[in-house]
Amino acid sequence: MIATFDWTEWLAMEFPQRLAELRKGRGLTQQALAERASVHVTQINRYETGDSQPTLDVIRRLALALAVSADELIFGKDERGPDEDLRLQFEAICQFDEEDKDLARGLLEGLILKHQAKQSVMRHGARGAATTKRGR
Repeated sequence: MIATFDWTEWLAMEFPQRLAELRKGRGLTQQALAERASVHVTQINRYETGDSQPTLDVIRRLALALAVSADELIFGKDERGPDEDLRLQFEAICQFDEEDKDLARGLLEGLILKHQAKQSVMRHGARGAATTKRGR
């Protein structure tokens, strides 16, 4: 039986919790994961309790042992990569010829700059409003 998964809890998790959840989700004990990743079981326990951080090499081995990307192991769902809707569009863009890819890049860069400018204006506007309130 497959249990339902609460994505809201997943999004709030940090590395130790994600590691433990991925391990348990695959039905692995700490010992089994340690053997698959060629890491001592004590280290797996330390990673899951947050007492230790793995090296890049160990992250790579853990990701391979758990059959996930290193990004999935390290980052929260919203911390890295496009959402599912954009992922499909980016996959379609990969099929474009170079000229159309350059056009898509230019459009995306323009939209990103517009968004960053809008965010900057909002931040400065909020700071200005706070300063005005304090000055009263």
